[in-house]
Amino acid sequence: MGLFDLTGKTALVTGGGVGLGYGMAKGLAQAGADICLVTFRDTGAAAKSELEAMGRKVHVINANLGDENVLPGVMREMLDVFGQIDILVNNAGIIRRTPSAEHSAQDWHDVINLNLNSVYFLCQLAGKEMIKQGSGKIINIASMLSFQGGINVPGYTASKHGVAGLTKIFANEWASKGINVNAIAPGYMATDNTKQLREDEVRQKQILERIPAGRWGTPEDLAGPVVFLASQASDYMNGHVLCVDGGWMNR
Repeated sequence: MGLFDLTGKTALVTGGGVGLGYGMAKGLAQAGADICLVTFRDTGAAAKSELEAMGRKVHVINANLGDENVLPGVMREMLDVFGQIDILVNNAGIIRRTPSAEHSAQDWHDVINLNLNSVYFLCQLAGKEMIKQGSGKIINIASMLSFQGGINVPGYTASKHGVAGLTKIFANEWASKGINVNAIAPGYMATDNTKQLREDEVRQKQILERIPAGRWGTPEDLAGPVVFLASQASDYMNGHVLCVDGGWMNR
């Protein structure tokens, strides 16, 4: 089990105070990593307390990652507090649901700025530090809509296709430098982002009928996969998009 041990490692998790981000942050902490949570609107206090109770060093940064100007400051604060960055989990994201013909320019830009631009710039910032170290793990959060078109979510679909592409280009350039860049593509997860779908009886039924596992995923379902991709166990994985979807993509 030493392959999965993250003792002495530091992880930056965006959107880490709630939902899928917290599920992954908790998994990394359980494996031994110290955690820097990047949250929006000060949602990290409860998460910080719980992770500290595991004996981990935890720091919370409140930032709007949709504004690319704040990203260098986020990385500087991470390095000032922890001295290094071993793991980056690019999880923060939003979704706006409107038919493509009615999708506003503001919705498009809001989604692309957070879901794609912040991923690019944080990968770049972390990658520069990891190249100096000669090691590092970057895990981007993709989606089933990195492979499919979806309905009424043009900005989200474009952003998640982009996340898969960025994962591959960074992996190609940095694999030889000791850095693994991979992605997790969650299936339909019971989070705030899917609340509207779960409250729609027809759509809820359609989704569950297609998932072989017969249930929505939970934040805890991502803990194992993120630890695997953050650990020595995945040292020969580069540019892979790992589906954690209850079998959705098989149907």
